[in-house]
Amino acid sequence: MGRAVSGNVVPLHPAEGTTSACPLAKCDGTGWVDSDDGAVAPCECRSIVRSRSRAKGLASTIPARYRGVSFDRPPLSDMARQPESRHVVAAVREYADNVEERLDEGASLWLTGAVGTGKTSLAMAVSAAAAQAGRSVAIYSLPRLLARIRRTYDGDAGQDSYLAFFERLTSVDLLHIDDLGAEKRSDWVLEQLYAIVDERYGAERSMVVTTNLEETELEEQIGQRTVSRLVEMCGALGPLGLQGRDNRY
Repeated sequence: MGRAVSGNVVPLHPAEGTTSACPLAKCDGTGWVDSDDGAVAPCECRSIVRSRSRAKGLASTIPARYRGVSFDRPPLSDMARQPESRHVVAAVREYADNVEERLDEGASLWLTGAVGTGKTSLAMAVSAAAAQAGRSVAIYSLPRLLARIRRTYDGDAGQDSYLAFFERLTSVDLLHIDDLGAEKRSDWVLEQLYAIVDERYGAERSMVVTTNLEETELEEQIGQRTVSRLVEMCGALGPLGLQGRDNRY
């Protein structure tokens, strides 16, 4: 059984990865909606379902500490009033307010500054905006990401292979890496980071990264080739530097 769409037969089963309910409450869970002329058209939920499927097996949940993050509440609202950080907050808020357009463009964000200056809160606000827009997101601290990659080498039953994990990691709409440069430098670390950044650079897929290191320091830690890619991915914004006191105290 099926439905006719412009002379073709559409199977009456949910779109790949869907549940019985449409996330937009526009279709009956099949991924198709009836039109006025008796035919059917793809439901907008299909793109959301595909996006969620790409994030399967990745860390895509906003950490509990940041689930209430908002530009209208502290610490971001306080940072927006501080002379040393308000221009950065404004730039990040503009990105978050237009997140779908920015992701479609492949635009990236790079936040740098000392410990406690609000980098992670700003980055989480962007990731939350992307997730709320139905886009696929992967969120990792660098040490956690590298540990996850190492586990793919174990080959345990039910675990992703390296290639499967790498493909999902590089195909999500937004990859968020916190504490870039925090891992001890090694040839293996340089290779992994370059492979991830270069793949997303070539595919024009967005990243948001935070680091405590200045650009020259980051080059020493993760390699000039990787940093060069990030600079180009961020475009005119370049690294956004946060200054000021440690807001955690």
